Amino acid sequence: MSLNIHSRLAKFSDLVPSKIPFVEGKLKGHQDRLNYSIVGPGVSEDSKQNVKIAEAHGFNIGAVSAAPMNGSGLHSHTTAEVFLIFSGSWRFYWGSDGKEGEIILHKGDVASFPTNMFRGFQNISEEQALMFVVLGENDPGVITWTPSLLKKAKDTGMVLLDDNSLIDLDKNQIPDGKKIIEPLKDYELEQFDHYSSEEIEKYVVRKDEENKYIVDDNHFNSNSIINYLDDFSIHEKIISPHINHKTGFGLTLLKGNNAHIHSYVLEESEVFLCLDGEWEIHCDDQKIILGERDAFSPPKNSQRSIKNVGSESGSLFIIRNKK
Repeated sequence: MSLNIHSRLAKFSDLVPSKIPFVEGKLKGHQDRLNYSIVGPGVSEDSKQNVKIAEAHGFNIGAVSAAPMNGSGLHSHTTAEVFLIFSGSWRFYWGSDGKEGEIILHKGDVASFPTNMFRGFQNISEEQALMFVVLGENDPGVITWTPSLLKKAKDTGMVLLDDNSLIDLDKNQIPDGKKIIEPLKDYELEQFDHYSSEEIEKYVVRKDEENKYIVDDNHFNSNSIINYLDDFSIHEKIISPHINHKTGFGLTLLKGNNAHIHSYVLEESEVFLCLDGEWEIHCDDQKIILGERDAFSPPKNSQRSIKNVGSESGSLFIIRNKK
């Protein structure tokens, strides 16, 4: 194998975050957060956002780190947005006023939010908290913000232009031929969907829901697998998902003290993302080690195997482009 696979390794400690990734970046409750682009550019409005792995995968992977009582304001997406909680406790709330419902998620929990709805999130822990986010498609589109958030952001000097570029009016002037994006009108807000907490809970899988794991007898019963999105196929076994969302990608968690998957080849894009443990990945004739929060993208059609080589139980997310 001629390719050095370490170029496809995203060690979290090496990532370069954006400190003002979105128009809300100066607002209290949103200003003390960091945004990371790991696979693809995501939906960051910061034109200088660093992207670790730029190759198109059919999905984007990013991360958000926030101080206590910080997070994201109410916004909507046109493609899938799936949250993987890595540390802390996060409050998710939704509706154009943020009062339609809320849920609390903790480490290892996963939530897939529907498109065409306003949602926000906040770190309610007493310490810095981290979560990863998987967005659908190569181009996940742009963010739609609530009118009230855009107004508050403008009061701080931050605006979005009609080409979705972000500008700080305290430092720059609006370029010729550009104009500030108009907030949604009331009739446009009415086009967005509404959900109760009970309805959103159907799109959530919590780490401690032991009844949703299966034991993989193809690997000496050492694997516990929970499949969130799309069918997961491995060594002629197919595992159905628990969340009925068409996201364009699959999401699965492999867990166990000696958890492993024997060698296989995959034509589609695939990313391994370590929640905890220490994972050894063989890719053709090379080997890498994944630690907590690290990600790795094997080249398409390469032969790969994975194994938890840590002294304790480990958990590894597997994200795959849908065929």
